[in-house]
Amino acid sequence: MRTVTRATLGLFIVVAALGAAGCGKAGSSGAKSPNQVSGQGCAPVAGQQLVVLSDDKHLQAVDNVVPAVNSKVADPALIAALDKVSAALSPQKLIGLNKATDVDRKTSKVAAQEFSDSQKLTDGVGKGPGGKIVVGAANFSENQTLGYLYQTVLTAAGYDASVQQIGNRELYEPSLEKGEVQVVPEYVGTLTEFLNKKVNGATATTLASGDLDKTYTALQGLGDKVGLKFGKPAEAADQNAFAVTKAVADKYSLQSLSDFAAKCSGKATVLGGPAECPQRPFCQPGLEKTYNMSFGRFVSLDAGGPQSKGALTGGTATIALVFSSDAALASG
Repeated sequence: MRTVTRATLGLFIVVAALGAAGCGKAGSSGAKSPNQVSGQGCAPVAGQQLVVLSDDKHLQAVDNVVPAVNSKVADPALIAALDKVSAALSPQKLIGLNKATDVDRKTSKVAAQEFSDSQKLTDGVGKGPGGKIVVGAANFSENQTLGYLYQTVLTAAGYDASVQQIGNRELYEPSLEKGEVQVVPEYVGTLTEFLNKKVNGATATTLASGDLDKTYTALQGLGDKVGLKFGKPAEAADQNAFAVTKAVADKYSLQSLSDFAAKCSGKATVLGGPAECPQRPFCQPGLEKTYNMSFGRFVSLDAGGPQSKGALTGGTATIALVFSSDAALASG
């Protein structure tokens, strides 16, 4: 999960399928020169509707929402309460929560309470042993909303729960291990690699992948080494995905990244993404290697923000990086 500000455009985005996680660590060079690229490709076509193409070959690592808990307080009742939140979070519901804060301008606390009421999250919550629980929330609205959802179910379970803003992962993860905060809404793949490097060193073999079960198992093993336990991952995820305009998708009958590779590789195709995309193995090099895509040109934009969506809707980029839980993906 990349903690960047998510300014949104007034777009209606059609989701074909939500892609998967981030740009990854440093990799190969940028776009091939035009004389190295075969095929005509697909030129950008402007349009206000976007289609997120499915990552059918699982290039990206999974980044499903997951509760991370200090092992000293991880009693069954606390974990069960947090799992109620995970069970309620579908991809579209997470997008809806982000729309409530980022577009409708509700506070995270209000958005969480309204969601809890509508989903009856506190119904049937079992009582735990109680005690003070501080839920840490990172410095972006989605994570803060998740933090308030955790507070709601933990309060219903009899805990004295509060939410505290905690900054970035490098700062809060040690606090979670020490028990200065006891619960944090986390993201499976990103936390797996954070702990992997912490436990096994900066050059450790990557453990996060497009397989949720395998990645979650690896996360649990790493958590055991640093004193952390985890609830169940939600279906909802905050991951990177690649989008085209609906006009492009309709013109070339595109639903997946494999479709795009087969029909749109070539000189006319423009890839948009953050400046580091040409060097990141889960961005341009991964598209080229995993899907055998080729691009005529790369345009440097922001990381899934208004520049990237604007380049698509304005006809500057054929395909670009977006966030799977972006509020702009809400259908209404």
